[in-house]
Amino acid sequence: MTNGHIDIFERAARLVDELTVCVFHNEAKNYLFNMKERVDLLRESTVHIDNLTVDSCDGLVADYMKEHDINVIIRGLRSATDFEYEVNKAQMMHHLVPTSETIFLLTAPEFLFISSSGIRELAHFNGDVHGLVPECVEFALQNKMSSHC
Repeated sequence: MTNGHIDIFERAARLVDELTVCVFHNEAKNYLFNMKERVDLLRESTVHIDNLTVDSCDGLVADYMKEHDINVIIRGLRSATDFEYEVNKAQMMHHLVPTSETIFLLTAPEFLFISSSGIRELAHFNGDVHGLVPECVEFALQNKMSSHC
């Protein structure tokens, strides 16, 4: 999780009465932190957002939305490549949950260059991630990297 994610969460929370940020397992991704660690870090990073709840799920987003009566997804976009990927996901979601809508929020310019994979690479080589991720994530990355040595 990066400060870009936190910015999107803060802005999204101003648009809705209740915001649920759900941590899902993506088979295509290689995670540095397990699900519980990711949820705990997300909760700690977003404690200042009063109307935000953190949850987790290892199933389909569509099933989670139906089960929790959620009809809006808010996604952050950094680039045109993100847009192409996210539009396809939004169309599939609308097919699976016809009442669903997807809202895209553009990443703030100061966070455009930050990516989770870039943060992982920086951390792997003991690069400075300060100011790019929440403080709790920075410490967790330092601990994770020092335990891998």
